[in-house]
Amino acid sequence: MRSLGWLRLPLVVTYVFLYLPILVLVVLSFNASKQPFSWGGFSTKWYAELAGNADVLQGLGNTLIVALGATVLSTILGTLLAVGLHRHSRSSLLDAYALVPAILPDLVLGIGLLAFFTLVSMTLGLWSVLLAHVVFGMAFVTAVVRARLSQVDPSLEEASRDLGAGQVSTFFRITVPGLMPAIVAGALLVFTLSLDEFVIAFFTNGPSSPTLPIVIYSMVRFGVTPEINALASILMLVSFTAVISVQRLTRPTDTV
Repeated sequence: MRSLGWLRLPLVVTYVFLYLPILVLVVLSFNASKQPFSWGGFSTKWYAELAGNADVLQGLGNTLIVALGATVLSTILGTLLAVGLHRHSRSSLLDAYALVPAILPDLVLGIGLLAFFTLVSMTLGLWSVLLAHVVFGMAFVTAVVRARLSQVDPSLEEASRDLGAGQVSTFFRITVPGLMPAIVAGALLVFTLSLDEFVIAFFTNGPSSPTLPIVIYSMVRFGVTPEINALASILMLVSFTAVISVQRLTRPTDTV
């Protein structure tokens, strides 16, 4: 902070602008009063009421199904794509195409996927949302794992093959353990993005299987209640935990 000089003031203002509304939301989630800006004392009853809200529980179940499925599939496919691009391609165009789903605006990707599902006559529901989340999740995993691959010593794989190990054995015993921090970080990143994603799910979901962000959107249309504040606080806690974990797992390690 000392080295920033006069830049400290706009930096502090920016952080206050970004995080003060979040802090207010978390504080109001413990407000005993139903009035948004009338403090009625400290209470955790809104968190307890979430457990009895059938719509929220249904949305949470659908979201967890999609997020966990998208995390598993995106991690596997994204890791394989990153390894394939790193070993067998030197084309910057292919690298760019692999990351396009992560760069495209959610609105464009959602409309494009909806048009594709309609073209192939696919019924919209959790399966369509799952496939849509895999599309952009795979791109994030590829980017994270690809960055890690540049730090892996290729001589370890060569030594493994020289000692008689096959390609498959070398991949699972040498390559995967070396990439594990990036793989876990990519998986956490996909889980967080899928958990909070609204726009793509809104376009690719059916009417009978709403995800949690869609449920929150339907509740917010009638006003922000303390239940929504409590639910948003829980989601932010999960997201912050996952993001911090990703940041720690992807830190550059000192090499000897």
